[in-house]
Amino acid sequence: MPNTVQTLVETTLSVSAALPSAFDESGYDALTFTAIGQVTDWTPGGQVFNVVTSNPIAQRSTDKYKGTFNNGADSITINRDDDDAGQVLVLAALAADTDYSFKILYRDGTMDYFTGKVVSFDTVAGGADSIVQRTISLERTRSTVTS
Repeated sequence: MPNTVQTLVETTLSVSAALPSAFDESGYDALTFTAIGQVTDWTPGGQVFNVVTSNPIAQRSTDKYKGTFNNGADSITINRDDDDAGQVLVLAALAADTDYSFKILYRDGTMDYFTGKVVSFDTVAGGADSIVQRTISLERTRSTVTS
């Protein structure tokens, strides 16, 4: 976990087609990751619990409990570069039904690891002065491991 406030400048997002032998720090550390180039914006996913409610008739208020959780989804915007090895790997992940491993390396050296499925890889276009971009939608399939 970061112990100081930091910006996302110099943060890298990377992908691996392999899965770790164990879903812990040492398992992810053993993988080879390829950086996804030209990332311009990233909205990360994370655990979101379903709220389970109960309304006993003897009380006016609703009781609330934490139920199951979803690991969320990431939205990553990149400048399109068909020669970038990381972008090529993400495109391969879109065609696959299998999970891929992902690593976020922050400027302070901390890392987040998780697995997920790439569910879309759309081209984004705008006006004449716009850069051709892509938006990657990634559904997380395992909880984040932080090192």
